Amino acid sequence: MATTLNLVGDPDADALLAENPLALLIGMLLDQQVPMETAFAGPKKVADRFGAVDAHRIAAADPDEFVALCARPPAVHRFPKSMAARIQALCITLVDDYDGDTAALWTSGDPDGRQVLARLKKLPGFGDQKARIFLALLGKQMGVQPAGWREAAGDYGIDGARRSIADVVDDRSLHEVREFKKSMKAAAKKAPAKGSAAE
Repeated sequence: MATTLNLVGDPDADALLAENPLALLIGMLLDQQVPMETAFAGPKKVADRFGAVDAHRIAAADPDEFVALCARPPAVHRFPKSMAARIQALCITLVDDYDGDTAALWTSGDPDGRQVLARLKKLPGFGDQKARIFLALLGKQMGVQPAGWREAAGDYGIDGARRSIADVVDDRSLHEVREFKKSMKAAAKKAPAKGSAAE
């Protein structure tokens, strides 16, 4: 595993992500409708308030108390109630399927890239795109490179790309990824809607 990450820009938050696979997975889970660095700062808030980022402990936590913990300002996410439920659902799945060992997603049974992608897509809150981005993050920055991982990650696995959090290593790359996302949103807005009169 990598010894350093620069996804948040805060040394303590980034250190937690680098050393705790569950923290990194939760950061990816939170990466929607908030800035990337805000999402990946979430696990450190959980650790500070809950005492640890541990699948067994989070899975067993009282749901209402965990929501309150996630909602306390500054909140873990702009939608703390729904995201607290997703974090718990993720941890329950990890406990049930992998005995709480997040790294088993990419180590158990020596899976190839396609198998790791399939495992990620089965997790609560992980669709195809999020799973591919996380696979690219593992391969590009964490040294987790099962056979065929770049192909399984699709465009997110391309070397030198600036498409996602997987490509953020410093302030410059963060800016480049942000600009790429803006251009993609702009292009999507210009595209005619399916079934429109233009067709």
